[in-house]
Amino acid sequence: LPVALSEPGFALVQLLLIVFSCTAKQLLCKRRGEPEMPQLAKDGEIMLGAIFSFHSSWKDRQDSFMRKPQPLECTSLNFRDFQFAQAMLFAIEEINNSTDLLPGITLGYKIYDICGSIARGVRVALALANGNENISTLSEAPCSRPGQVQVMIGETSSTPSMAIATVNGPFHIPLISHFATCACLSDKTKYPSFLRTIPSDHYQSRALAQLVRHFGWTWVGAIRSNNDYGNNGMATFTENAQQLGICLEYSVPFFRTDSADKIQRITQIIKSSTSKVIVAFLSLMDMDVLIHELSRHKLTGYQWVGTEAWIFDSQTASMDTHHILDGAIGLSIPKAHVSGLKEFMMDVKPLKASGTDIFTEFWETMFSCRFKSGITSADTQRECTGQEDLSKVQNSFTDMSLMPIINNVYKAVYATAYALHNVLMCDKTCNKKVQILQHLKKVHFKTKDGDEVYFTEEGDPPAKYEIVNWKRRKTDIVDFVTVGLYDASLPVGQQLIVQNDSLLWAQNSHQVPVSVCSERCPPGTRKVLQKGKPVCCYDCVPCADGKINSITCVLCHSEFWPNKRRDTCVKKEAVFLSYEEIMGVLLTTASLLGTCLTIIVAFIFFRYRNTPIVRANNSELSFLLLFSLTLCFLCSLTFIGQPSEWSCMLRHTAFGITFVLCISCVLGKTMMVLMAFRATLPGSNVMKWFGPVQQRLSVLGFTLIQVLICILWLTISPPFPFKNVKELKDKIILECALGSAVGFWAVIGYVGLLAFLCFLLAFFARNLPDNFNEAKFITFSMLIFCAVWITFIPAYVSSPGKFSVAVEIFAILASSFGLLFCIFFPKCYVILLKPDKNTKKNMIGRGVAKSNF
Repeated sequence: LPVALSEPGFALVQLLLIVFSCTAKQLLCKRRGEPEMPQLAKDGEIMLGAIFSFHSSWKDRQDSFMRKPQPLECTSLNFRDFQFAQAMLFAIEEINNSTDLLPGITLGYKIYDICGSIARGVRVALALANGNENISTLSEAPCSRPGQVQVMIGETSSTPSMAIATVNGPFHIPLISHFATCACLSDKTKYPSFLRTIPSDHYQSRALAQLVRHFGWTWVGAIRSNNDYGNNGMATFTENAQQLGICLEYSVPFFRTDSADKIQRITQIIKSSTSKVIVAFLSLMDMDVLIHELSRHKLTGYQWVGTEAWIFDSQTASMDTHHILDGAIGLSIPKAHVSGLKEFMMDVKPLKASGTDIFTEFWETMFSCRFKSGITSADTQRECTGQEDLSKVQNSFTDMSLMPIINNVYKAVYATAYALHNVLMCDKTCNKKVQILQHLKKVHFKTKDGDEVYFTEEGDPPAKYEIVNWKRRKTDIVDFVTVGLYDASLPVGQQLIVQNDSLLWAQNSHQVPVSVCSERCPPGTRKVLQKGKPVCCYDCVPCADGKINSITCVLCHSEFWPNKRRDTCVKKEAVFLSYEEIMGVLLTTASLLGTCLTIIVAFIFFRYRNTPIVRANNSELSFLLLFSLTLCFLCSLTFIGQPSEWSCMLRHTAFGITFVLCISCVLGKTMMVLMAFRATLPGSNVMKWFGPVQQRLSVLGFTLIQVLICILWLTISPPFPFKNVKELKDKIILECALGSAVGFWAVIGYVGLLAFLCFLLAFFARNLPDNFNEAKFITFSMLIFCAVWITFIPAYVSSPGKFSVAVEIFAILASSFGLLFCIFFPKCYVILLKPDKNTKKNMIGRGVAKSNF
């Protein structure tokens, strides 16, 4: 049945199946010929029905949809379903001999063979529900007479189970399947009386998707049975696979009766594919046919992932002579053990007693012989004696690898017995059929071997699987090795457990196969999907600077930067002008050198403070100038080191105030030179207005103006520490933000204004007569000062990061050294090396008017 059928469409198809069944056999409520008879039967007080497929290969020959179908022809015998029948007989015999469960009640059974036919399955279900009596064609007796059986066991496949469950629903006759796994059967609106002892494919499909993702296979192929089992299971797998980032390169349907051309197309799809993993959601019979076809093309080297239908079937393994499935991995029902069941199976006396005809066929097929009554002249087979030893036969009947499924039949019979036992305790007014179904849903017991049995609201058992890996021995025998577990009841992330070390892959490799459409993008790149292809196929494109690739390129936080592998963000390195680096050491050395030289000059001036050259032009201003120069050299040190709140406020204000103090002193000395020479003119009284007191007040006044500017700056918007993350991509620059740019440039501008004024006055006084005209040296010092700070502005603005700080320190040191060298070194030269010129007479050698010594 197609998966995509709507509910009305599904009901219509089911009805057509019943109609065709009746058309083929002229049997619904009216019958022709002999009634439908069970293959195995035994009378009892309470009857159980069972529907198996003792014949696995069947042909339903019909020329077209509208032509009358030919009678069903059952061919090859299926020993697997004989095992299921034996398990049912074993459980019934145990229950009949029990004194605790259904005491005094004998269970009987009717077991039918439907040869895998849906139509025959529906007819058998009706026969079990309504009895096998011949009914007249003209009879008006209703079809819904009391049923002959209370519960039905079967069918093995999903599609026949769906049809049978549809028929059983209105009659409230439970159908318990041991191997029908289609998730669609959990829908209680369509199949209210269906239960099963095997987990739903809803869980198996999810487990398969997690298993594939566990090994990193994101590019896989898929083959499914073209029936309800395969189509529904693959649909759920595909949905879960997409959620886990798995892409299907192809997904093709397959059925064992497909034409040779269609099988050839499937083969070509596999050959031309790039995926190395194939997920096979196939029934056992479909898998057997497919392996036979693939063996002809020698399609080895693929990693197969299988379902419980075939992954632990020894018959499939024995058919794989070309090692197509070597290293296969998949899900199986957990291993089981039922005490005494194996010995019971090898004793076929109950089977012989239950159905002579089917037993005869079973025995003849088992030992390739013929009983005397069936031998014809054309037969070449030997005669069966009936004493052949079954223990010496190696085939699917004697193979117990399907014990987990056989155990499901055993548990289904016991669940029925427990439900019947509870019904017998019910009041006589109970609706027995409804009661059996309700009690079945509520049963909760443990078998004699400790297996816990109960059903969920959907009529399913708890979902648990073993992960099985095919390991082929040197003797060509395949071992089904358990390498992990899946338990759907556990939290997400803990459901799947796999022992990777014990796995063996295709071609006996211990290396996990790789099956991806595109290799994983290296660090520092992002995925760009390839046009027209699934999301698993992509190209790798480098990430932009500052981004890492987790799934897509992710921008790091502003204070972080990608590591070398570009797979995580790390904190950026913080950089600032430190005392440890070469530039910091050189600037610190220059600052301390200037400080020392200034102190030495001050010491010399103090030592020779009474000499004319020191006393000339106000020695008090000279000492104040030396003090301010010392502060200028030292204030440059506040620019070195990690910026802090206090250092940021101190560095610019200290610089501004000390330089203004320095320039004010120079300006006072320059004005003193001009006033001294003007005082020599007749009638001039200038020195009266510019004496020592006025000089001190001018220095103080000029300095107070700068102090006021700095106070306003610090009050309104002071400098503060700032992390500059934009200047350098991979580093954080720790610097001092100006706070108010107006305040900063006001401080610098005021210093520049005083320096320019001092330069003009010194320039005008440079040619005044004197052997030692200090104005010349002041002019040179101011020229250097102005040149330094004029070039400072563009250099400061354009320098990145800590280099702007270095430029500012350099400007401070250069201008300070300029003042120190130009103003004081010539005097030191005279004091130390030319003491003969350090006389009052030499200082006024041209008859210049008396200066203020």
